[in-house]
Amino acid sequence: MRIDPTELGAERIYRLMTGIVVPRPIAWVTSLSRSGVLNLAPFSAFTFVSQKPPMLAISVGRKGADYKDTAHNILDTEEYVIHIADMPLMSAVHDSSVEHPPEISEVEHLGLETLDCERVRVRRLAAAPVAMECRLCQCLEFGDARSRLIVGEVVMFHIRDGLVNDGKVETKALDPIARIGGPRYARLGEIVTLNTVFQTPKSRD
Repeated sequence: MRIDPTELGAERIYRLMTGIVVPRPIAWVTSLSRSGVLNLAPFSAFTFVSQKPPMLAISVGRKGADYKDTAHNILDTEEYVIHIADMPLMSAVHDSSVEHPPEISEVEHLGLETLDCERVRVRRLAAAPVAMECRLCQCLEFGDARSRLIVGEVVMFHIRDGLVNDGKVETKALDPIARIGGPRYARLGEIVTLNTVFQTPKSRD
């Protein structure tokens, strides 16, 4: 079949793309409002864009005519934390996507324990196996909906003991959750290891 995107509205295109670009990692983001409310929301348009310094990108859309609280908070404070959630946290990740008024903290609403960060003021989730303290580097807007691509530098990694072996994360032990189309999630299936291929070193270290 053929589908002409110029004949579709944004919502129908979104449903198509989120079913095609799968599975997607989930950035589970805490951010702090100007009034001190700790916000929590998941974003599955998420990837890394640089290794030195480490930089991550998330795409934040709108809720109605306004931008989501996460975008407001990050642009206001320039600090946030991106978490990677594992399977035991799947329900909490999903429930944190409910749109609350800005004065409601999803963290408090869900009863999630938090810890102080070392280099940003935003608190991190104690239960998440990975938390990455971030500072805003750049914000770009795309498309008719003006979705905001927010790029931040990771200034501190927090990784659960036992997940890193010889400098690499044990992905199976991490057991991350991924997003697919609709209110559906996935976990890692069979992991296939192939022969190492030659690649030009990314740096001297």
